[in-house]
Amino acid sequence: MRLVVQVKLLPTPQEASALEATLRACNRAATYASRVAFTQGLKERNGLQKQVYRELKATFGLSAQPAVRAVKKVVDAYAALKAKLQSGNLGRPTSRRYRKAVGSPISFRPEAAQPFDDRCLSWQYDARTVSIWTVDGRMRGVRFACSADHLKTLVQYRKGESDLICRGGKWYLIATCDLPDPEVYEPVDWIGVDRGIVNLATTSNGTNYQGRRLGRYRRWQARKRAELQAKQTPSATRRLARRAQKEKRHANHVNHKISKEIVSVAQRTGRGIAVEALGGIRERVRLRRDQRDTLSSWPFHQLGQHLAYKAKKAGVPFLEVDSAYTSQRCPRCGHTERANRPDRDHFRCRRCGLAGPADHVAGVNVRDRARSAWVFVTAPAPSP
Repeated sequence: MRLVVQVKLLPTPQEASALEATLRACNRAATYASRVAFTQGLKERNGLQKQVYRELKATFGLSAQPAVRAVKKVVDAYAALKAKLQSGNLGRPTSRRYRKAVGSPISFRPEAAQPFDDRCLSWQYDARTVSIWTVDGRMRGVRFACSADHLKTLVQYRKGESDLICRGGKWYLIATCDLPDPEVYEPVDWIGVDRGIVNLATTSNGTNYQGRRLGRYRRWQARKRAELQAKQTPSATRRLARRAQKEKRHANHVNHKISKEIVSVAQRTGRGIAVEALGGIRERVRLRRDQRDTLSSWPFHQLGQHLAYKAKKAGVPFLEVDSAYTSQRCPRCGHTERANRPDRDHFRCRRCGLAGPADHVAGVNVRDRARSAWVFVTAPAPSP
């Protein structure tokens, strides 16, 4: 499995200035290559490299390998855009988002992340330093800091490119690590996880992770954002950017804690984890205007991602099952009706009378569907 490890660089002021100049030069070069790719229809790496390679070196001051990395960065960006268009993430071809995405070349922010391969970047793990190419020449002995666990992972499994990023005036390297996949055990049962807004996650065990505190926190942040936006000053704009990152980190931390606990329980009891497949929920669900911001900004997908990769790392079976009617179906008799859920919090079957918390019932239905799905996943293929 592939994981990323983030380490913090500790450059001197002179080194930080060289890193900033390098990022800006690389992104100016990538933006230029992107315009050429867009106007001439060159989305293939070799063709684009032949067209812009000399220009990237002569005009933007890049060496040979950084110029190649800039071209690959552009090609990867257009490949990612194509995948988004094909999957429908940008809406229909007639939508405004779709037309805006295909109507102009991709541009790169001056401080966007820049990939470095082993020819441009080398690691000295014992000294906790890196040697990195810059537009001012090779810079050696740049210190970095990370935890002991991250350092161990880097030493054993780092492979491929590392991205240089600047966030809030601080410098980081994002290193790719290729870990061996642990063997997935045969589950004795499943833990169904229902995700929501009022309750971030509710398991079939009855464990409830409430979103009340996170909801209050996000509403408070929204009020502060509105106050800062009303000022319309440069200082307010800078504080808005810092506040947005702080809110994002907080939600990420909450999702990490929830997913870590669920995976730990599953691993300890020999069970698997099942969640609802919520892809395309924005297109399927119709909401009132006052609900749209809450649904769009809530970290549903992130919690599912955390559960998936933590389960894979621990060797815990993980499944996504159909989400249709999980909160309206009775897990005892199978009766499915909207009236089974008279309000958001309660479930009562109109046929057999089974009653309980609605999110817990949904988690039980997710668990039951995982039991059925796992039979088909592990069933041997029919002989020809």
